[in-house]
Parts: sequence; C-alpha cells; structure tokens
Amino acid sequence: MNGSADTGSGEPRPGDEPRPGGDAPRAARIATAGAPDPRDLDGTFSHVATVAIRFADTDAMGHVNNAIYLTFVETARAEWWMAATGEPLEREPGRSDGLILAEAEIGYRAPLFFGDVVTVETRAGRLGRTSLRVDHRLTAARTGAEPRLAAICRTVMVRYDYEAERPVPWPTALVARIEAFEGRPLRSG
Repeated sequence: MNGSADTGSGEPRPGDEPRPGGDAPRAARIATAGAPDPRDLDGTFSHVATVAIRFADTDAMGHVNNAIYLTFVETARAEWWMAATGEPLEREPGRSDGLILAEAEIGYRAPLFFGDVVTVETRAGRLGRTSLRVDHRLTAARTGAEPRLAAICRTVMVRYDYEAERPVPWPTALVARIEAFEGRPLRSG
C-alpha cells in the first residue's frame, strides 16, 4: 500500500506539492479507459492506496467476490484516516472514543480478477456533528494496461464513545486536521 498515486508516466501530477507539515502530496484522480461512466464520482481524492488481489480473494466464478471490495475499501479508509488525522485507528488505553462504520453503499462497475492491481482513491465528504461521509473510487488494471472503473463506494463513519455507548461530536482539533489534509472545509455554515 502507499499514500500516493503512480500514473506510470514519471511526471509530477497536479497537486503533488507537499502539504503544510510535510504530509503526503495531494493525490490526483486516476484516469480510466473507455467512455466516462455517468455514475462515477467527480473530483479528486486526497489519498490513494494500492491493493494487490490475492488468489484467495476470488470465488467460484473466477472473479473477486463482491464482499472483498469492501475489504479493499476498509484497508484504504484506515490508511486515509491515519494519514489525515495522525490518530491511530485502534483505541488506545484510556481513550473511550473511536470510530464505528455506520453505513456502506457500493456500486459495482466492473469485475476484478486475480492479477489485477486495485487502486482505491479516498476522500472525506460531508462532516456532520458526529458522522463523516467518506467517498472511495476503485480502479483496476493489469500491469501495462489502462485502469478501468471497478466500483464506487460511500461509507459513513461515526465518532463513538465506547464507554457511554453513544455517538459523540468530533473534537475541533480533529476536524481541523481532516480539513487541512483534504485542503477544504467539510462543514457548511
């Protein structure tokens, strides 16, 4: 896995400049082959992770099982979270709050196969009082081939107090770190 996209050209991409504080460069959108899919997510993404498909990820039909797409998204979301916030995903001793996944919606666009390399682009969406929508775009390609859109996914994470067993508001400092990583405000008004 890595936190930056590789377009294969060796040329810098727009947004590759370092962020304040030495964070990873902003990722550019991965271009895909063929006609644009009207259901694709627009815009650029702040984080990119690469996932190799294991043979064990395939099913009896010879393609990657649909549930595995969410595992790829989970891996990328965890990487994005730690890069954006600097906060470990696992709860540390003495810390009652953490994250829960409240929703996941996925739109499958193309099958994945053993030998494909999957790229998961991730960005924060709307930030509510206790929830955060996270958008994911999965592309895939064999070595040397142009990427194809494989899926889009929207998840909702909730800041959760495990001792009180209820959602809690996002700490102001955490919101500031996420917005700085994304390079834009996430709350309206």
